[in-house]
Amino acid sequence: MSGYSKVGTSGVYEAGDQRNYKDSEEPRPERYEEGVENSHLPNDSKDQRSIANRLANEERKLHQKEQDDPETAALKKDPTLPAKLHGNEPSKGAKVDASLQAEEEEYLRRKGKA
Repeated sequence: MSGYSKVGTSGVYEAGDQRNYKDSEEPRPERYEEGVENSHLPNDSKDQRSIANRLANEERKLHQKEQDDPETAALKKDPTLPAKLHGNEPSKGAKVDASLQAEEEEYLRRKGKA
């Protein structure tokens, strides 16, 4: 019967990609993938975390700020060092920062001795 239809081609009537799943067949993500990291606000007044948990969270934040990763520590010592560690030539801005830092250190040394 469908061969006599003038509405469209037979491809319209084939399942192909246009499949409607039943609710029981519908693919669902795993349970642990549903939540988003950092989805809870730490200062949310309606959150049911205890005061001890909030204090522990604040202490954890303080310790994280004190510890720098090796690349950040290298950047504080020498602005061109991270690029050199990755095998790249330092950018113009990093070179300028390094020269400014060297000039300031020299100025402070002279000021301290004078």
